[in-house]
Amino acid sequence: VDNISFHVKKGEIVGFSGLQGAGRTELAMSLFGKSYGSKISGQEFINGKEVHLKNEQDAILHGLAYVTEDRKTNGLVLDESIAKNTTMARMNKIASRRGIINVAKENKVAQEFVDVMRTKTPSVQQKVGNLSGGNQQKVLLSKWMFAEPDVLFLDEPTRGIDVGAKHEIYCIMNDMVKEGKAVVMISSELPELLGMCDRIYIMHEGRMTGELEASEATQEKIMSTILQSGNSERNRGTKS
Repeated sequence: VDNISFHVKKGEIVGFSGLQGAGRTELAMSLFGKSYGSKISGQEFINGKEVHLKNEQDAILHGLAYVTEDRKTNGLVLDESIAKNTTMARMNKIASRRGIINVAKENKVAQEFVDVMRTKTPSVQQKVGNLSGGNQQKVLLSKWMFAEPDVLFLDEPTRGIDVGAKHEIYCIMNDMVKEGKAVVMISSELPELLGMCDRIYIMHEGRMTGELEASEATQEKIMSTILQSGNSERNRGTKS
C-alpha cells in the first residue's frame, strides 16, 4: 500500500473496489492497528483529531471496528459460545470493577443481539462453530455492534452467505448510517458496492486509482478504471 488518502463522513457508506491483491484488506487492517509490517507510516484522523493506534484494542477504544473477511480464523472463536463471542471485543462492559464477568449480563446481551440479528440458534450457549455461515457472520457483526463503533470496516461482509442473510446485513449497515455512524465496505461484488455505497474508491496494486460518486458509478466505469490502471503499470514496467 503506497500513498493512499481517503475519508469517510458520518452517516456515509464508502466502498473499496479492486482485484485480489489490490491492497484493500492491508489498508483496512493497518488503519485498525493490525500492522502488516514495520515500514508503515502516515496520519489517521478520527473526528478531526489525529490518533496513533498501537494495536487493535487501541483502535476499539477509539471507536473503530473491523469485520474481517476470514471470520473463522480471525473473527470468531469457533469453540466458544455465541455469548462469549458477542461480548469479547468489549468485555469490560459486562465485567465488575475487579474484572469478573457477569455471566447473566453476558447472556442477556447475547440474546438481545440474537433477537435483533435474527440469528438462528437454540441458545446463546451454542458453539459458534455449529452455526451456518450466515449465522456466524451475524454473530461477528454482533460482536462489533456491542463495541459501539463510530467507524465500521466491513471486509467482504456477505461472502459465502445466503440471500436472506445478505439482506439483513444490508439493513444493519443502513441502520448504522442513520445513527450517524460511518461504514467502510470492501467488496468484490460490484452490484453490492453500487447498491450500498455513497462513494466508491478503486485500488490497484496498493495505490488509489479512482473515486466515483454513487450517481456516476457503474460496473463498466469501475472495471474500466481497474483495467486502465493495470495497463498503466505494465507500460511503466516496459519503459523502465
